[in-house]
Amino acid sequence: MIPIEHSRLALQTSLDVQKTQRERNFLGQFATPSALANDILEYAIRLMPKGSIVNFLDPAIGTGSFYAALRAAFPPHAIGRARGFEVDSHYGLPAIQLWKDTPLELEIADFTAAATPADEDKANLIICNPPYVRHHHLDPVAKTRLAEMAVRHSGIEVGGLAGMYCYFMAIAHAWMTDGGLAGWLIPSEFMDVNYGSALRRYLTEKVELVHIHRFDPAELQFGDAQVSSVVVWFRRNSPRPSQTVKMTFGGTLAHPLVCRETPIRELSDSSKWSGLVHGPSRAKIGGYRLSDLFWIKRGLATGDNKFFILSQEKARQLAVPGKFLKPVLPSPRYLLSDIVEADATGEPAAIEKLYLLDCSEDEEEVLSLSAPLANYLNSGREKAAQTYICSRRTPWYSQEVRPPAPFVCTYMGRGLERRAKPFRFILNQSNATALNVYLMLYPRPLLAGAMQRDRKLARAIWELLNEIPAETLLGEGRVYGGGLYKMEPRELANVPADAIMALLSRDGVESLIQTEMFADLVA
Repeated sequence: MIPIEHSRLALQTSLDVQKTQRERNFLGQFATPSALANDILEYAIRLMPKGSIVNFLDPAIGTGSFYAALRAAFPPHAIGRARGFEVDSHYGLPAIQLWKDTPLELEIADFTAAATPADEDKANLIICNPPYVRHHHLDPVAKTRLAEMAVRHSGIEVGGLAGMYCYFMAIAHAWMTDGGLAGWLIPSEFMDVNYGSALRRYLTEKVELVHIHRFDPAELQFGDAQVSSVVVWFRRNSPRPSQTVKMTFGGTLAHPLVCRETPIRELSDSSKWSGLVHGPSRAKIGGYRLSDLFWIKRGLATGDNKFFILSQEKARQLAVPGKFLKPVLPSPRYLLSDIVEADATGEPAAIEKLYLLDCSEDEEEVLSLSAPLANYLNSGREKAAQTYICSRRTPWYSQEVRPPAPFVCTYMGRGLERRAKPFRFILNQSNATALNVYLMLYPRPLLAGAMQRDRKLARAIWELLNEIPAETLLGEGRVYGGGLYKMEPRELANVPADAIMALLSRDGVESLIQTEMFADLVA
């Protein structure tokens, strides 16, 4: 660590505490820790041509963590020019004072609006931790300008749900020399989400992608941001059809826990990249998917669980007519077993009884049926009725239709030591529906018929669902900082189902389901 880095760290801490966490979140201001910055710049030495003179650029320099790491990693004679942009004078002006006795050229300006330099002034090394600003914090006018700039500089159309880092990378393309190297520290979400497709195309079609290192999500790189991070390395060269990309996971850039050389064609063909570090994409393997057997839907969203989910005692106090009460599964943390058995009434046994208040009658009818219930609904007008979901319903206290499903899967979770994987498949033998903390798997007609004929089939299918390897599920889902995993319905639908099909083939159900699948395709 160079001596001035101690002063920079003290300055960074002082400036950060002068802003609220909300202000920093809004602007995506999360400084790169020194150890991580040093790791990235030391790795850059390996990728830069030997003997080259560095023309360095950091488009979101902050107080200069990457510049400090540059000076620590490269000898002074190897640094020809260093330039940085910082849009926030709160950080930029003190940084200019800090580095005034060095060659750093630091501008207080918006990098995305800066004029593209002449060829001789372009950078051959761009290292950046761009602002992590979510799309909903971007002004619509600014978002339109950024999208136009992205197309102009890189030829990539960035979608409206993309974060600021996607625009930074696309615009910075025009600031690189031919053959120049870039290392971007960005959220790993782009590897899997739909709005990351533009960035994935850029990396496979516009540049020579060299290395993607994904940090272990359980080891947050930023103590003040719950985000899972990757470092993406590429050169401004045309991609080669035969090239491979180094994909690593965990540990450090130089010493990862997992390493795999992945053909660029495999990345081009895949809509999800996170799982590729562990093996070929499932698209290369082929076979059936859960979507061939199930309709998968998110559990119902009430708009206000505290208001609409009632205990048995509260439902009794409110004199709620039975037709307005639907048994509902509790939160996954209250399910000690992955099998929900039914009591004599069909409701969940051996767990607390909870009910969804679901009434579509008008207020006059409710009043005639139960005055306490009418009073309770009236008490929800100021808060529950004003939530986004409830305010778009008629009446506001009615609920969406989600019948009970025989299989449900937890929507998100963490890698707990007592579990092999963060997602749990629950065999639901009761008549309880599920809230949106679950995904609901509804068997398609022919599978549903087979389950009715063979009562043991549901348990056998449930056992096979729980045998799906963790890496397969994680390869389809997504991960956030701190090891929080999430699975959307479409992602779960893409999980392989070959083992379940093999089970069904023993009594001829497989061929019937294939016919059903074909009918869906041609319909």
